[in-house]
Amino acid sequence: MTLDGETRGRSPAGVLSRIARHPSAQVLVAIVLGATVGALRPDWGAALRPVSDTFINLVKMIVTPVIFLTIVMGIAGAGSLRRVGRVGVKALLYFEVVSTASLVIGMVVVNLTRPGAGLDPTRLPHGDVSRYVDGAQQGSLVDILTHIVPSSIVGAFAAGDVLQVVFVAIVFGVALSAVGESGRPVVALIHSLERVFFRLVTLIMLVAPVGAFGAMAFTVGTFGLDALRPLLRVMADVYLTMGIFVFVVLGLIARLAGFRMLAYLAHIKDEILLVLGTSSSEAALPGMMDKLVSFGCARPVVGLVIPAGYSFNLDGTSIYLAMAVGFLAQVFNVHMSIGQQLATLAVLMLTSKGAAGVTGSGFIVLASTLGSTHIIPVAGLALLLGIDRFMSEARAIVNLIGNGVATIVIARSEGEFHPGAAGVADRIAA
Repeated sequence: MTLDGETRGRSPAGVLSRIARHPSAQVLVAIVLGATVGALRPDWGAALRPVSDTFINLVKMIVTPVIFLTIVMGIAGAGSLRRVGRVGVKALLYFEVVSTASLVIGMVVVNLTRPGAGLDPTRLPHGDVSRYVDGAQQGSLVDILTHIVPSSIVGAFAAGDVLQVVFVAIVFGVALSAVGESGRPVVALIHSLERVFFRLVTLIMLVAPVGAFGAMAFTVGTFGLDALRPLLRVMADVYLTMGIFVFVVLGLIARLAGFRMLAYLAHIKDEILLVLGTSSSEAALPGMMDKLVSFGCARPVVGLVIPAGYSFNLDGTSIYLAMAVGFLAQVFNVHMSIGQQLATLAVLMLTSKGAAGVTGSGFIVLASTLGSTHIIPVAGLALLLGIDRFMSEARAIVNLIGNGVATIVIARSEGEFHPGAAGVADRIAA
């Protein structure tokens, strides 16, 4: 007896077949396999770095064009420059408030849990942080502000500098909107290019499981699980704090904005798993924008808020930075007064901006902060180097989730949040 298509689809083999074809399942299996290979054969895992690097390079190849095109289309599709300005001001205010809240939460939790108390810094694994310290020497506030404006438009794209590309896109989009009807052919061309690049994204995502496998195998194989044992406490505290931030702080914001956090997380699960496997929130950028549109946000708002959030709304990174400073102070038995902690938070509020797209940006920001405050030895960063890769996934995931929530909140405030897609409205209703 033969089974018809519907019966086969309901059979265990049919269910497994559908799961196996799902991008989330493929990436999750790749992550597990990569971690297994890295743990059992570290030499094999370390040798798989080219696989990881190649996939990340594929993603970086398209990130800056996608950001440029979506911002320009967001400004052009907004209808008026006044509306663009209103959305931009709302987004920046939201970013600053929530990023500051994440810094404060990180500092409060690390003071309560004290993961570094009692640790002997001479017995902890060390790494070479000289290149991060050298980078921090060029990380003053003046350098950050002057760095926003590129000396060459082509150079900004060639270097893959997210912040500079955002600036170029905003200026270009405003100019294009200002010329009116004569700019319509350019808008049509950019719209066509945007469709081409998003199709290119779809093609690249076909090899995402391979990239996730290589990245996880390299991470576990290179750094090893043994190096984690002395620092498991601080890792657990960082993960716990980020969980509290997502489900309590962002969950409350989601509730006030009229949607459920769990429904939102379920909607972007593919992007979360991709970030988990690659430790890069950039890898999920194009897919995240499509998911937010299907979730109910107007595309012009998505095109304006999401790319800007990648430079100005790094909630996960902010939590990590605040907790890292507190942890190092505890390890070196440095007592930080309330005034010193507030001063450190103020410095972090400035130095953490514009770190997106910079290799080792977290360590550069930390080195710059420690060098500015002169409270904790900059050399202490070496204690965190071995576990940084394992915490980068959490930072990137929280950054991704936070930027999505920000986009929905801004869209809702503009009356541009319409969860009318089939099945979505019922799932996200408060």
